[in-house]
Amino acid sequence: MGLHFSKEEFTSRKSKVLKSMKEQNIDALLMFRQESMYWLTGYDTFGYVFFQTLVLDQKGNIILLTRAPDLRQAQNTSNIEDIRIWIDKDGSNPTNDLKIILDELELKGKKIGIEYEAYGLTGRNTLILNKSLKNYCSIVDKSELISKLRVVKSKEEVVYVKKAALLADKALEEVWKHAKTGVNESKILAEMNKVIFEGGGDYPANEFIIGSGENALLCRYQSEKKTLSDKDQLSIEWAGTFRHYHSAMFRTIPIGKADPKHFKMHEACVEALKNCENKLKPGNKLGEIFDVHAKTFDDLGYYKSRMNACGYSLGSTFSPNWMDWPMLYTGNPYVIESGNVFFMHMILMDSENQLAMNLGETYLVTKEGNERLGKQKLDLIVL
Repeated sequence: MGLHFSKEEFTSRKSKVLKSMKEQNIDALLMFRQESMYWLTGYDTFGYVFFQTLVLDQKGNIILLTRAPDLRQAQNTSNIEDIRIWIDKDGSNPTNDLKIILDELELKGKKIGIEYEAYGLTGRNTLILNKSLKNYCSIVDKSELISKLRVVKSKEEVVYVKKAALLADKALEEVWKHAKTGVNESKILAEMNKVIFEGGGDYPANEFIIGSGENALLCRYQSEKKTLSDKDQLSIEWAGTFRHYHSAMFRTIPIGKADPKHFKMHEACVEALKNCENKLKPGNKLGEIFDVHAKTFDDLGYYKSRMNACGYSLGSTFSPNWMDWPMLYTGNPYVIESGNVFFMHMILMDSENQLAMNLGETYLVTKEGNERLGKQKLDLIVL
């Protein structure tokens, strides 16, 4: 089997989930988040775009219900022994197969937690699932039960996160090498992905964000690929990815000649990032990180240009995005712990002057404070 973690690691994770289920009085958990399945068993697939669930009961039984194409996928990548297949056919209802499993586990009338916050559980399938379980058992939303356990990384996980960070650093070197006047954005993306894959990395859970000119002000990937002009600005957000673990970075790079405002914006981003670094310590709350970020930008006159969140947790995530729980926004009560991994992005989008400036880095929270995983310089590089 292609398991990426030790037997002891998986045993520890399962014990933590069962303990949390007992504390929350849950007789069974239906997992629909691929991240949960991967973390708990090693199961690695994009088959979650169809109806698929991993059942875990209080006795420790684990049963996967999926489609035929994922039978070998589960056998080759996970420690799951009991795999059930629902049959593709017109009008098929896989929740009928699910209820057979629940009956076997004697869960009728019991309390079952469901991961509703899952990209694989579509609105239509949710309606079918809820209808099927109505009057069968008590159901409750437990979307974050495993997410709250995944947020603290183990020593084995940190090894992968740091490998991802090394790949992200190498990708930035390619940006500095190739981002020049007359070069198309496609070339830059190609070179970045080349070094990541040659370094043993994976596809990221979402596309890299890249944009120049007015598109440098966008915070999402879009399909237009421009050729860099004599005086331009290039914004790019990317992640090194290893075993699905992500380490992200964000930069805006002036091309040809920087606008004087670029330098002021970059100074503000560096100051905001440093202030957030100083607050990123065990015992502080995530909301306090955002408040430091906001105050720094607001005091420097960038209230209209900043965002309403300044980062999020990173870990082993699957498409459609690498953002993990929890997010850095005001009032977030999550208490920071050693072993957390957070991507903190300082984003300024000046729509009036059509100027962008972004600076983002990934951090591992330690007992003493934090470690910036990316090792590249934070200076404003004009190419």
